[in-house]
Amino acid sequence: MGFNFRKTQKNITFAPMKERVIILDFGSQFTQLISRRVRELGVYSEIIPFQKAPPYSTDIQAIILSGSPFSVRDKDAPKIDLDTCFDKVPVLGICYGAQYIAHQYGGKVAYSGTREYGKAHLQQLESDPLFHQIDERSQVWMSHSDTIIELPEDYQLIGSTDDVQNAVFRKKNSSQAVYAVQFHPEVYHSLQGTQLLKNFLFDIAGCQGGWTPKAFAQESIDILRKQIGNEGVLLGLSGGVDSSVAAELLHQAIGDQLFCIFIDNGLLRKGEFEEVLASYQGLGLNVKGVRAAQQFYDALEGISDPELKRKAIGKTFIDVFVEEAKHLKNIKWLGQGTIYPDVIESVSVNGPSATIKSHHNVGGLPEKLDLKIVEPLRLLFKDEVRKVGREIGVPAKILNRHPFPGPGLGIRILGNITPEKVAILQEADAIFINLMKKFGLYDQIWQAGTILLPVSTVGVMGDERTYEQVVALRAVVSTDGMTAEWADLPHDFLAKVSNQIINKVKGINRVVYDISTKPPATIEWE
Repeated sequence: MGFNFRKTQKNITFAPMKERVIILDFGSQFTQLISRRVRELGVYSEIIPFQKAPPYSTDIQAIILSGSPFSVRDKDAPKIDLDTCFDKVPVLGICYGAQYIAHQYGGKVAYSGTREYGKAHLQQLESDPLFHQIDERSQVWMSHSDTIIELPEDYQLIGSTDDVQNAVFRKKNSSQAVYAVQFHPEVYHSLQGTQLLKNFLFDIAGCQGGWTPKAFAQESIDILRKQIGNEGVLLGLSGGVDSSVAAELLHQAIGDQLFCIFIDNGLLRKGEFEEVLASYQGLGLNVKGVRAAQQFYDALEGISDPELKRKAIGKTFIDVFVEEAKHLKNIKWLGQGTIYPDVIESVSVNGPSATIKSHHNVGGLPEKLDLKIVEPLRLLFKDEVRKVGREIGVPAKILNRHPFPGPGLGIRILGNITPEKVAILQEADAIFINLMKKFGLYDQIWQAGTILLPVSTVGVMGDERTYEQVVALRAVVSTDGMTAEWADLPHDFLAKVSNQIINKVKGINRVVYDISTKPPATIEWE
């Protein structure tokens, strides 16, 4: 399979840097981490499924081949034509990528007999720019069951570990460098892995850097201003970080040509509608607030299936949004807060990704409104969105808000939705979040929320027996939400939250805490 360039965004295309590193994804769980490490070093990186790999172009500075859950010996293993990139740009193969290079060019890859997983220590056999400022016996992280037992004829061994002889190798006498490592330099357990990537990018591939939030913001504003011209943009605000930063970027580019709508779907947190509208007025954004709770409750009546709830909420949102849009003139564009993980998840190395849940960005709006799409943040990870927001002056109160799902409390109430259940959950959730802020924990947490369970349990309040509902508290720490660890909250804090919820929220007599990681669990329960 050759390198066929990816399908570009059909409307506004952002190309904020003159150099990019392509990461060909073979399905590794660490692929996004590779991209993040490259960007942290100031180089723009782009993840592309291996079967959509682009042809050579002068802005491609290097190519990185990711790991994979496959074995190169598998019949259905991912395959590409390496000849189309070798001798054109520097290449770094990681784990599966390294084994694929060896396998394709006459080396031998075999099952290792024991899974090589965990810490190892790198022994440098040859002096090489890849090892600049990397200590002898530096800790690296292995994760593979195959191993390279024989290198291709044109390749040279430069590094080993105690258990893996061919841990690092390179192509000999090549006009462009080709390197391969059987460990994962992108993970934290490879203690000097970032330095190795830095050596490859700057010393070997000749990257210049310059991928910064400030550079992105400046160039994006210029692109938006030029391509939108004097046409109007309509954007649905959610109160969250992504839509807020997207709105401010557009506002700085086109000013009053941006029109924003914030819809109260009856599934927001307690007092959120008024609070969010006030925060946007402080930014000078042209925002209209629309109360439409009853329309959403009517659409959700009798529905308990999570996916059907999401679809009902999405359809109603479109109906309300379209009705409001009818009153505006010269609207040619629909603004969306799509970020890079959304883009990545829309494809997979095996074709369209399996639906875990419908995404909260509403896909039917462009067709309903006959508008072009502008997605100013589609190249950014979540933490990069926050950094750009700080550069353009979005208040910390907005930037530090936890992510909140588009369907809101509709997917934090398991089972059917009623206004009464929403009111109960809003009160319990407000106690949890407000106490988290009071205890100084809120900014240490990536995302937190309360889930109302379709379970009733026996309790005793005073001398009376109760039979009321259960809520689960969920709090996680993460960098971008793609993976997450449950937050180890202080026991005295959890005890206070539980006590206040049970004492102050009628209808709840039991509180539990979710200690599941992502994966295998998701952050939300539905």
